[in-house]
Amino acid sequence: MKHSYFHLLWILFLFSSCEMLAPPEPEEHELLDGPVEGLSFAESKRFIAGDKAFNDQVFTVETGLGPIFNATSCVSCHAGDGKGHPSVMFTRFGQSLPGVNEYLHLGAPQLQDRAISGYEPETLPPGAPYSKFIAPIVTGLGYLDAVPDADLIAMEDPDDLDGDGIRGRVHWNYRPDYVIDRPETVSNNGKYISRFGHKGQVYDLLHQTATAYNQDIGITSYFEPFDTYSGDKLAPEIDRQTINDVVFYLKTLKAPIPRNQEDPDVQAGKHLFSQINCTGCHKPTLKTGYSPIEALSYKEFHPYTDLLLHDMGPVLDDGYTEGYAHSYEWRTAPLWGIGLAKDSQGGQYYLMHDGRASSIEEAILLHGGEAEISKNNYLNLSSREKEQLIKFIESL
Repeated sequence: MKHSYFHLLWILFLFSSCEMLAPPEPEEHELLDGPVEGLSFAESKRFIAGDKAFNDQVFTVETGLGPIFNATSCVSCHAGDGKGHPSVMFTRFGQSLPGVNEYLHLGAPQLQDRAISGYEPETLPPGAPYSKFIAPIVTGLGYLDAVPDADLIAMEDPDDLDGDGIRGRVHWNYRPDYVIDRPETVSNNGKYISRFGHKGQVYDLLHQTATAYNQDIGITSYFEPFDTYSGDKLAPEIDRQTINDVVFYLKTLKAPIPRNQEDPDVQAGKHLFSQINCTGCHKPTLKTGYSPIEALSYKEFHPYTDLLLHDMGPVLDDGYTEGYAHSYEWRTAPLWGIGLAKDSQGGQYYLMHDGRASSIEEAILLHGGEAEISKNNYLNLSSREKEQLIKFIESL
C-alpha cells in the first residue's frame, strides 16, 4: 500500500514537471487561425470541415493531383493561414497589357513547375512577360469580401481631385459565371469590381478557391472543370461541398488581432503613420455591409487597405499584369497581420508581392508612384520616429 502511494506521488511529480517544461501555448493574438466570434453551431461545423480540407488534405495521384501542379495542398502555401515562403513562390505569365494574355495556348496564366511521374513540368516560354508571387495571409478575408461595392467606389479618386497625389481606382474585371453576386453588387458594362489577389483581379473567395485548386494543385471541379495539362473538360476531382466548405472557412477566419496597442512607441508610430499619409492607401478602418453570415454583417474592422489599384512606380513595375490592371498597378495590400508574417516564413520577413523585401523598411523604400510622397516623408523622419512607425506596423 505504501509502495503504491509513493508510486502515485512519483507519477504526479513527473506529470507536473512535464507541464512546467512544456513550452507555453501561444496567446490568441499571436495566432492567425481561428474563427470569427458569433458563429452558430451549424456554422462552426462548416468552419471545422473547411479547416480540415484546407489544412489537412494532401493530394496524391490517386486523389487527382496534377498531372502538372505547384503544390499538393492548400496549407503548402499558407502555413498557419499566414504569408507564403519563397520556396513555394509561384509564377504567372503571358500578359503585359490590361485584358490581353497572348500565351493562353502555352499554358498561361500560371506556370505549373512540378509534375507527376511520366509528365514534364512547364517551362516559361521565351520572351513571355511574367511575375513571381508569394501567397498572402488568408485571415480576415470574409470582412474584405463583405465591404460594399459602393464603399470602394466612394474611396476611389482616379483623377486625383483632392490633389494629394493618390489616384486609387477600383478594378473592373470580368468574372466567372459560377460566382454569386455579393449583396448590392455594382456592374459596369459586364464587368464587376474584383478585390482579391495582388492585382485585385479575383472577384470573390469562391473564384479564388476554385481557381487555386485547379491551377495550384491541378484539381478539376464543378466550377473549374478544365485540366491544366490537356485543356480537356474532366469530371470533378473534388466535390462541390468541399470547395464550398473551404470558402466558408476562408470567409470566417478571424481578423488578425493587433498587439501592444498601449505601448507609447506604438501609439506614436500610429500617429506618424497618419501624419506622413500612409493612410492615403492603407485605410485603417472599413465597414462591412449585409452578409448572409450574421457574424460578418455591419462590422467595423481595421485592415489597413482600401482594396484599390494604385500606381506603385517603376521599381515595382515588372512588366506583367492581370485582369485590367496596368503592370505598374497593385492592389493595396492589407497590413493587418504583417507583424506575424515571420512566423510562417521561417523566422524572417519576405515582403511585397514577390518577397523581395527582407524588412518593413525595405518594403517602404520600394514604394514609388502614388506612394512617393509618403516614402519621402518617411525618409525625413528621425531615426527614433522611423523606429516608432515600424513598431506600429509590426503591431498590426
